Amino acid sequence: MKKTSENFQTLYRKYRPQKFSEILGQENIISALENNIKKNEVSHAYLFSGSRGTGKTTTARIFASELKISPSDIYEIDAASNRGIAEIREVRDSVSTLPVESEKKIYIIDEAHMLTKEASNAILKTLEEPPSHVLFILATTEKQRILPTILSRCQVFDFKKAEIKELVFLIKNISKKENREIDEKSALLIAKKGAGSFRDTLSYLQTIFSVFHKKIEYENFIKTFSISQNNLEDDFLKALNEESKENAFRIYENFITSGGRIGFFTEELLKKIRVKLLKGNDFGDDFYYKLNYTTEELQNLESLKNINSKHLKDFLELSESLKNSENPNLYFEIFLYKTFG
Repeated sequence: MKKTSENFQTLYRKYRPQKFSEILGQENIISALENNIKKNEVSHAYLFSGSRGTGKTTTARIFASELKISPSDIYEIDAASNRGIAEIREVRDSVSTLPVESEKKIYIIDEAHMLTKEASNAILKTLEEPPSHVLFILATTEKQRILPTILSRCQVFDFKKAEIKELVFLIKNISKKENREIDEKSALLIAKKGAGSFRDTLSYLQTIFSVFHKKIEYENFIKTFSISQNNLEDDFLKALNEESKENAFRIYENFITSGGRIGFFTEELLKKIRVKLLKGNDFGDDFYYKLNYTTEELQNLESLKNINSKHLKDFLELSESLKNSENPNLYFEIFLYKTFG
């Protein structure tokens, strides 16, 4: 068990939000937490669920700060490396001890789904009858692996992945602060590489900053990092439109080889199919489309004459299946065989 510490060496740490107003994309959650504090209705246990890099632990730390909990009374536990019964018994035995400087003390347990069954049961007993001076926040990327009995004793918040427009805003803002010039196409591509994660986006941006010290221009950017100008999502949808099994598998293999995460790839395909169908029926907001997709992407979507509502249904079902799968690549491959025969 360790106390919280900050090391502002990376962009993600340097620009980590320090107050609720700086957190992007989780407005409903922040509003609820602020109301909890304002109305003095703070729960004894919270569960923050969502994919990596969406701000779960950052929000937990800010929440602790807003509750006037001193750093000496904030304890962070990484359940991925402290998952056993011995470590959790240490927590259970220490909760009765009064805070050092604050009215409350807080335990932030990251990757809570990694706790063993015995450790989870030990935490459960503490959550059932917690001392009034103790607050727990469990963070997880896999809520379905948390014991239902633990979930029932927590106030649960589901963090959503960052939207492209939020990541583009973040990239531009930080680039300006770091005295870099970056064009719109580069910012959009970096945002897509971030796959809905603020942390992954800034990690990728830091790599780019190490190469381009002043100006980041799209053509030099993709050439330096050997990025294909072809959009794999659009290429895949074209293969789907043409019912080309060979091209679909080739694009899938290219995506996996490049280190892409198939869950995010599927979600982006689902979004584009939805946009294609909405635009085809004159539904939706053109401003939203233009904010999240390039002109070329929108033109490609309009050219897909054979994409229909069945594709939307199929990808929606696939996306839901991948969220609970320990082997998403295999699920996607099975989906390809079923789709293309």
